[in-house]
Amino acid sequence: MVTTMEIPFDDFLKLDMRVGKIVEAEQIPGSRNLIKMIVDFGSEKRQSVAGLLQYYKPEELVDKKYAFVLNLQRRKFMGVESQCMVLAAEDDKGNVILIKPEKDIEVGSRIR
Repeated sequence: MVTTMEIPFDDFLKLDMRVGKIVEAEQIPGSRNLIKMIVDFGSEKRQSVAGLLQYYKPEELVDKKYAFVLNLQRRKFMGVESQCMVLAAEDDKGNVILIKPEKDIEVGSRIR
């Protein structure tokens, strides 16, 4: 059984989650695990940084749609600003996969 702290539904509604399409991806020079991605959300493009290199090659991510959180506080990783966060799942064996839409949907679509 998974036990986690419950949050009010109103707090969940504060998250701005959307589908974005990765248009560029590259390893951050000097890092062992960080990938910098440029993500298209339709009305704007944002930069995302994620520690995914042991699970994905940058070129595997390009032209694919994934779920992102847009309104987290921005952070810098190795001097590169991350303006959104890609959502991923990790099992107890350490396998990581990115969360993507089951069917094709427009970039910028809200996740609810």
